Amino acid sequence: MSGYSFITSGVPRQPGESKWKYNIRKSFTIKSLASVDDDAKNSTLNKELGVFDLLMIGLGGIIGSGIFVLTGEVAGTKAGPAVVISFILAGITASFSALSYSELASMIPVSGSTYTYAYATMGELVAWIIGWDLTLEYLVGASAVAVGWSGYFVYLFSDGFNIEFSNSWTSAPITYNNTLGKFEIVPGAYFNVPAFVIVILLTILLIIGIKESSRVNTMVVSVKLIVLTIFCIAAGIYVDPKNYSPFIPPNEGSFSQFGFTGVLAGTSVVFFAFIGFDSISTTSQEARNPQRDIPIAIMSSFGIVTVFYISVCLVLTGVVNYKLFANDPAPLSIAAKETGMQWLGIFVDIGAICGLISVILVLLMGQPRIFLAMANDGLFFPKLASKIHPRFKTPYITTAVCGLLCATIAALFPISILAELTSVGTLLAFFIVNIGVIILRFTAPDAPRKFRVPGGPFLFPLMGALLDLLLLVTSSKASIERLFIWMAIGLLIYGLYGRNHSKANNFNKIKFNNVGIDVMEMENIDDIIKTSKN
Repeated sequence: MSGYSFITSGVPRQPGESKWKYNIRKSFTIKSLASVDDDAKNSTLNKELGVFDLLMIGLGGIIGSGIFVLTGEVAGTKAGPAVVISFILAGITASFSALSYSELASMIPVSGSTYTYAYATMGELVAWIIGWDLTLEYLVGASAVAVGWSGYFVYLFSDGFNIEFSNSWTSAPITYNNTLGKFEIVPGAYFNVPAFVIVILLTILLIIGIKESSRVNTMVVSVKLIVLTIFCIAAGIYVDPKNYSPFIPPNEGSFSQFGFTGVLAGTSVVFFAFIGFDSISTTSQEARNPQRDIPIAIMSSFGIVTVFYISVCLVLTGVVNYKLFANDPAPLSIAAKETGMQWLGIFVDIGAICGLISVILVLLMGQPRIFLAMANDGLFFPKLASKIHPRFKTPYITTAVCGLLCATIAALFPISILAELTSVGTLLAFFIVNIGVIILRFTAPDAPRKFRVPGGPFLFPLMGALLDLLLLVTSSKASIERLFIWMAIGLLIYGLYGRNHSKANNFNKIKFNNVGIDVMEMENIDDIIKTSKN
């Protein structure tokens, strides 16, 4: 056997096992926690982030379009004043996932977030599905927020400077007709320029460095927290209890149009408002003490935003009749104007602009790091996703590509389509995380955990998984169809590329005199020698 050496090792093909059965079994190979730990130790990313930076990333990622934009749409078209119930239900559902994320992050401190958690619990194929699915949360989610930012940008110039921008260059040229079930072109609309430009500028910032991005994020998060606090206090004086009646408007004949079913449908939409805390886990390899700091940051940020969301919803629907919010991109500006305080309207516009910038920044920060983790495992294109800038120490190529895609999507599509697609994608990811906690409690019961979900593996994680499924099935039919189409595209890429380049599974090669030979179909050493000579 002189001259032979194994390239890799892994689960061998069993005697008499067919090729198809072998490939299916390989697709569910689980990545060991030891291997995950090695990835964390070998990371070339700069460890710059402390617990305060991580908390600000969490708040930056969560408080955005959900509160500044979607509150009005859900109140005006689905839940009425009971939008606050939609937020509470969404918050309860997301809180279970937040607990599960905290436990897994304390065990698996790498940049892959849900993707890596799935790889360590349910195998490679499920990990790929989730990694591909996360694109809907981060890249499409950032596009949705950029559309919301554009709306408040237009309001600011209108309220503060009496400058009116043309709808042709500040709104989406494509919309979706729910009645006819098809996409339509919006007459007179060509390109959402503000949404495109803000994404490109933030992409450049992210390429420059994680610490610089964190500083900008901390600054704008501080501004939006101050603005939301002042809005609740100043506008709260003008709350009219009559606007809360009826608190749950009667159903108008459609599942999602008011009534209790409308509240549930609204919950699946405003769930978008709680997306972002999981982006903290995508920066694990850039955190100084991830096992301790990430759980603290996740739970703290989640608690803070829940208080803000409930307060804003109560003030918003108390100041203005819910019907006036339908299909308006800036509900807080409407409520501020209703008080007669012009300064409050301008103040809210500034706060929304700052607040939405931080969300775009955090979501754009997470997507390239998901691709980086996938590329390091061989499942995604390494020449594209594994490149780290020699000076800035950031995944600059995928950051640039993701930024350009995100900007283009934001310039062409409305927030309603993007937000719903983001929500269903995130619900699927959260479902996997909750199941992952349950699995690891049995498969790795003695693994170090600096944070444990209270109540055992079957209380909060199982409840979270069931609620995720409930909200998923109450999402719009069109959004679920788009989710399946996106997943089908991902499975095609995995079948054609990922499974053939997986580092965990491509062990069926040996080297003979530095020549690689595929031995999966070979039965004995004679076949190997014969092939090597050829």
